[in-house]
Amino acid sequence: MTDVSSLTHAISINPANGQQVGQYPYQSAEQLQAALARAASGFALWRRKPLAQRADALLALGRALRDNATAMAEMITLEMGKPITQARGEIEKCAQLCEWYAAQGPVMLNAEATLVEGGKARIEYRPLGPILAVMPWNFPIWQVLRGAVPALLAGNTYVLKHAPNVMGSAYLLRDLFQQADFAPGVFEVINVTPQGVSTAIADPRIAAVTLTGSVRAGIAIGAQAGAALKKCVLELGGSDPFIVLNDADLDEAVKAAVIGRYQNTGQVCAAAKRLIVEQGVVEAFTRKFVEHTQKLVMGDPTLAATYLGPMARADLRDELDGQVRDTLEQGATLLLAGGKVEGPGNYYQPTVLGDVTDQMTSFKQELFGPVASIITARDPAHALALANDSEFGLTATVYTANAELAQQFADELETGGVFINGYSASDPRVSFGGVKKSGFGRELSHFGVREFCNAQTVWLDRR
Repeated sequence: MTDVSSLTHAISINPANGQQVGQYPYQSAEQLQAALARAASGFALWRRKPLAQRADALLALGRALRDNATAMAEMITLEMGKPITQARGEIEKCAQLCEWYAAQGPVMLNAEATLVEGGKARIEYRPLGPILAVMPWNFPIWQVLRGAVPALLAGNTYVLKHAPNVMGSAYLLRDLFQQADFAPGVFEVINVTPQGVSTAIADPRIAAVTLTGSVRAGIAIGAQAGAALKKCVLELGGSDPFIVLNDADLDEAVKAAVIGRYQNTGQVCAAAKRLIVEQGVVEAFTRKFVEHTQKLVMGDPTLAATYLGPMARADLRDELDGQVRDTLEQGATLLLAGGKVEGPGNYYQPTVLGDVTDQMTSFKQELFGPVASIITARDPAHALALANDSEFGLTATVYTANAELAQQFADELETGGVFINGYSASDPRVSFGGVKKSGFGRELSHFGVREFCNAQTVWLDRR
């Protein structure tokens, strides 16, 4: 039965015990219009603020994040079940993001010289305007700020529509922007239904749209942005390959694979989801991987020792369980029996599937939770073919002692990022984004600063 309150409120449920954390009323049409008006008027002022002052504001935001790190981390854990140690790490990473862009970002907005003779033309970067950001729940603060911070530095304003189950985190973040003395309208939070999102996309005051979420959501948002002739950045799903070749350092590869698969209880778009292992080492890798996975501590996410918490939502746990069952029925082997945990909360034991082939569900679909699939490759060429046999293309990892071969893999892998002898991660110093059904556009690095800029050509005395 549908909860009637969910039609009028965003509901936050503690995934560790099923108890309601809060409910937040959806904004009326008038309230949405007021928020968009503030974002537009805020942009008119913010874009003219000296770049050095915008950088100083980001430093103030970083300080506010650190000053309120405990409350922010506890809210993340309460709303989506992230183990508290990882939640604290998310807040610290966000503070470092603010500091890095404050220090390194301004030069990325400098005018660029061109090849026009006499230096009579240059390219300058101008902000576009208010950016609508539709964000997910799995990294409630990092996902928001990794897009917002560079866009704000460039002079844009930001309108956040967060996932319904983490609205408490959204409002706490809004409070931190106010604490850091950002002017009204520079960072707005809207709490609206899908119809409200559509209204915002179509509104002429919104200059561009960014979404991190599912492929289905990306298709819907991308179509609406296209219909409104607005630029969008889409960071969607992933079924990232983690390739281990015969000459790899197995102990290092196993440690990285366990972290890459089970961090944030496996609820990471760029997680190591398909472990593609060359046949000469697949038996040893599998044994070590299962042994390491069995040592992971699952339980109360508020305890520092916990590595695996509950999944964020009960429906997502059910979907994952169905995918596992389908894969087993298709002939996979259950190497580490996991599955649903009886009792309160959305707990799902870490699971390892072996003998997975390219025709099985766990190979073809994204598994967003603590389930690893091990696939055997005959040789490096087969491993590469398996890696690219996916509708997704977010990141990939290659473990090998052969630097030349690793570079060949990087040349051929159809992904937005390649990690050689290290698991996937995001870092403000390098770009992040995907290809194929993992989306398009880039976040972080100088790409993140310029993604929502008008690259304006300025000619001087052209005769």
